[in-house]
Amino acid sequence: MSTASELPEDFLSSGTTAPLLSVKDLSVTFPTDDGDVRAVRNVSFDLNPGDVLGIVGESGSGKSVSSMAIMGLLPKNAIVEGSIRYRGEELNGRTYKQMQPFRSKHISMIFQDPMTSLNPVYTVGWQLAETYRAHHDVSKKAAWAKAVEALELVGIPQPDRRAAQYPHEFSGGMRQRVVIAMAIINDPSVIIADEPTTALDVTVQAQILDTMLRLQAETDAAIVMITHDLGVVAGMVNRVQVMYGGTVVESGPVDDVFEQPRMPYTVGLLGSVPNPASLGKRLTPIKGAPPSLVNLPSGCSFSPRCPLVAEVCHEWEPELEEAGPNHTTRCHRWEHLATVDQPQRLFLHDEIGTVENPAVFAAARPDESLEVTAAHGSLVTDEEAK
Repeated sequence: MSTASELPEDFLSSGTTAPLLSVKDLSVTFPTDDGDVRAVRNVSFDLNPGDVLGIVGESGSGKSVSSMAIMGLLPKNAIVEGSIRYRGEELNGRTYKQMQPFRSKHISMIFQDPMTSLNPVYTVGWQLAETYRAHHDVSKKAAWAKAVEALELVGIPQPDRRAAQYPHEFSGGMRQRVVIAMAIINDPSVIIADEPTTALDVTVQAQILDTMLRLQAETDAAIVMITHDLGVVAGMVNRVQVMYGGTVVESGPVDDVFEQPRMPYTVGLLGSVPNPASLGKRLTPIKGAPPSLVNLPSGCSFSPRCPLVAEVCHEWEPELEEAGPNHTTRCHRWEHLATVDQPQRLFLHDEIGTVENPAVFAAARPDESLEVTAAHGSLVTDEEAK
């Protein structure tokens, strides 16, 4: 079996000062009959060993397309502009075959659906072994042993026996562990995780995230965590980028962005997350829908949904601007937002009912069923409703 070509010796030199992965002004456009779909617009970030970067946003914001561009897995009609450098080596513009030495060995990806990532007609061990042999000139026996070792590393019990089984014989959480094992089997420097806990229950999600954090600590790999789950971001990443309309609208240390958001869209995302500590209180949903990437609105792409919109917001799209140490925002009115007390209240709507603590009320009057009247946000019992 032939192996992937080796990279130049000076390419892996530890003396380089370049970031591990550097993405500059990445843009991706898909030509269609209806017009150009501008899926990603001017996305930039740097990753160093041990970094954990979170990329969050609604569906259609460009998160997954960015990661597929980095991996060189976009369809041929995609127009990819900008720079993607791994240890100083430019990746953009390489053919699918030219990217093979980088995939899995240096940059690997965990896809969100393990059932579409694993081949149902081959055993799990065979697939892991083939992934390893693609980059190492070893025997099938040695590759199988490496596959069993990888399964054990991600916490799969009886890895020697489970390696001989097929994907359909694994639970959803176990299949996701197999996909993680496949991503780390070649000891990559960068791991891109695209919604790795989608469709898993919360207990399994916690196990998967703990596994990733443990492996990251052991290998010092850099991780890009793509997700719409802000809870995952808060507990795992160092830095976060918020994407909307195909571009980055806020970026910075995760604590700063979550505690002092400087973009109304970020405020809306945070307010939309159910919080047990706010039982009975209003969520702050963002009205409307994300913009069409074929016909983006003039000015700021969030302006049609923004509670702080002003005339300038419709005139031109702001550049990323420093709003604090290593904290940037793409907002004309971020300074005004910084003066707003309890900014989540900007998104409150009168038609959403609320009661301060329905659990306490129910405990005090257990024999009466309760309802919340949406019009006034008041709590009444069945007897009172009569």
